[in-house]
Amino acid sequence: MKIGTKERYAVMALIDLAHHARDEKPVSISDVASRQSISIPYLEQVFVKLRRKGFVKSQRGQAGGYYLSRPPAEIRISDILEAMDASLQATRCSFGSGEGCLHDKGRCMTHDLWEGLSETMHNYLKNITLLDVVEGQLPHQKSCAKKSCDQRTVAWMA
Repeated sequence: MKIGTKERYAVMALIDLAHHARDEKPVSISDVASRQSISIPYLEQVFVKLRRKGFVKSQRGQAGGYYLSRPPAEIRISDILEAMDASLQATRCSFGSGEGCLHDKGRCMTHDLWEGLSETMHNYLKNITLLDVVEGQLPHQKSCAKKSCDQRTVAWMA
């Protein structure tokens, strides 16, 4: 399982756009970089890929920058990570191959454990949109609002 810096920065940048972009007015990459403490050259690389994958549109010129290509409610966190080539696969096995990671192609004793973790992470992230994050409506926050969780419970659930 690997969610690298580039993938995390892609999610951060798109959440920043969802929060700050209004009426398709572009947000400058330097503003995003400053707010998120990301270097501009690195963030430029991230935005190139996000634009190619259809998550953002760009506008050139003095008032140029980036804006989301779709409403924040339609952009799932799992889609962003997949577009950035993140792997949520927690097993050593090749996903979908039917072969295990052992030398005889069998499955190790913990295969189902790690496969379940991968599936849980994917299901969690596919049910969260940029809008959910911007509005603070993450699943553990929703359940805590109903149950009046204290901070220790919230930290444990995170």
